[in-house]
Amino acid sequence: MKKDLHGTVKFIFQPAEEGAPVGEKGGAEEMVKQGVLENPKVDVIFGLHINSQTEVGKIVYRPGGIMAGVKDLQITVKGRSAHGAYPWSSIDPIVVSAQIISSLQSIVSRNINVTENPAVVTIGLINGGSRFNIIPESVKMQGTVRYFTDADEKMITGNVKRIATKTAEAYGATAEVLIPYSNKYPVTFNDVALTAKMLPTLEGTAGKKNVLLRPPVTGAEDFSFYQEKVPGIFFFLGGMPKDGNSITAPSHHTPDFFIDESGFTLGVKALCNLTLNYMNGAKNK
Repeated sequence: MKKDLHGTVKFIFQPAEEGAPVGEKGGAEEMVKQGVLENPKVDVIFGLHINSQTEVGKIVYRPGGIMAGVKDLQITVKGRSAHGAYPWSSIDPIVVSAQIISSLQSIVSRNINVTENPAVVTIGLINGGSRFNIIPESVKMQGTVRYFTDADEKMITGNVKRIATKTAEAYGATAEVLIPYSNKYPVTFNDVALTAKMLPTLEGTAGKKNVLLRPPVTGAEDFSFYQEKVPGIFFFLGGMPKDGNSITAPSHHTPDFFIDESGFTLGVKALCNLTLNYMNGAKNK
C-alpha cells in the first residue's frame, strides 16, 4: 500500500521497555536520544498495550494522563550495630526504617487530593541484618513513587527526602535518599486534541460500545518519552477471554498472567486504521 499512503509510516522496535539494568541505557528515552523520531521526522505516534483484565474485543482509552509518571527510590539508613541482647548499645536502623516506612504512607493520605489525581508511594524491598541476635549497622530500602502532575512529583519527592532524613535524625541515625535511584518515566499523556480527532477511528474499528473511557492507571509506560516530543495516543487492548472476570483475572507481572491472543487482530486493525485515517485527512481537521 506504500504508493497509496499520504505520508510515511515508521515502526519502532524498542528494547528494554521495562528499563535497562542499573548503570546501562535502554528503552524509549535512549531511542529518542539516538534520533528515532527524526529522519524522517515523526508528526504523531500511536501505541497500544495488551491488557489481561479487559475483555477481548474492547479498547480502553483516556485523553490526558492515562498512566502515571514514576521514579524509583532508594533509602539507606545507617545506625550503630550491637548484640541483640543489648539494644541500648545500638542505634537500631531496623526500628528507624520501620518508622520511616510508616510515615511515608502519610504523603498520599494527607497531602494528595485523591479526588483529582491518584498517587502512590510504595516500599517494595527492604534488606537489613544477617542474624537473629545481631542489630545491624544499616538497612537498605527500595521503592517507587507514582504521580500525574509536576506539582505532585515535586511534593512527593521533597516529602520522601524530608521524612526519611528527619526521622533518622530523630533516632540518632542517618538516611541517604536517592530519588530517582535508577530510572524516571514521565506521565503517559495522550494529546487531548489528537485523541478527540482519532476517537471515531477507534470506535469505527471496534464498535462504539466496545471503546471505553477508563480512569487513570498508576502503572507507568516508557512510551511517555515519545509523547514528550510529539503528540501521541496510547491505549489498551483487551486480552481477557470473554468468559473472564476482570476482578479475578490474573494481572500483568504475575505467574498466572494469561491472554486470549485472538484479541491481537483488533490491535492490528486499530493501529492500521489510526495510521491511515490520520494520513488521509484527520491530521488536517
